[in-house]
Amino acid sequence: MRPKTRSPRSSSAKPSAEPVIEVSGLMVEREAPILRGIEWRMDRGQHWVILGANGSGKTSLLRALTGYLPPTSGTIRVLGETYGHTDWRELRKRVGLVSSSIHQMMPENETALSAVISGKTAMIGYWGEIDDRDRARAGAILKRVEAASLAARPWTYLSQGERQRVLIGRALMAEPPLLILDEPCAGLDPVAREHFLQFLQRLARSKSAPSMVLVTHHVEEIMPAFSHVLVLKRGCAIASGTRRVVMQSKTLSAAFGGVVRLSYRGERYSLRVAPAATRIV
Repeated sequence: MRPKTRSPRSSSAKPSAEPVIEVSGLMVEREAPILRGIEWRMDRGQHWVILGANGSGKTSLLRALTGYLPPTSGTIRVLGETYGHTDWRELRKRVGLVSSSIHQMMPENETALSAVISGKTAMIGYWGEIDDRDRARAGAILKRVEAASLAARPWTYLSQGERQRVLIGRALMAEPPLLILDEPCAGLDPVAREHFLQFLQRLARSKSAPSMVLVTHHVEEIMPAFSHVLVLKRGCAIASGTRRVVMQSKTLSAAFGGVVRLSYRGERYSLRVAPAATRIV
């Protein structure tokens, strides 16, 4: 059963003249094509999911958006800035990014409060003195991400789910208009994952929430607050639009290379996979 989601034209969030992200004809080639002709527009007020199998190009698209994977051709615009005409190092300060790479670089003895404060300057490990204003702001952010009790706890003693919330708090310290979550549920057990997803839902629905992009290959992680989906396969965008239009069994069968049955119940998705004999190539 398909969700009853409104179309983009009838959404309460009207498209802005200046999109959050606009990608046109994006090609990235090295020894072989990596991204091929990606077209994607994300307007303000929208929360998107980038969905696809391993190797579909999700991470490559994120690296292109953040300037770590220069395009071969095409146009990338993020927050009104065009790649090649703007210092992308400055733009990155306006984009909150939560990824496993940041997770692995955090000092083990750094407290949750200090980790959040480090987001102000996008530094890994905060070396400067912490003034009262930054301490108060970081404390308020920890409360916002439902981790106020963790303020004095060192990184090494935080659970995986707690670390993800602290990293989101760190990203929010710079007040970014765009927050990108790169497979934030990786490594979480089922209970911790569900608690974290419910937290993401509350964050996305809050009045001061930035525009959010969730990268995943699990349909179960698509919460109701995420209104739009971009589906990638082998470096190509095979579908893009509202959940109601994009989230179909046929589309996901093509994306994951096998026959799947998509179900929708209680505003959440689940996926059933057919035997390997029916695999799609």
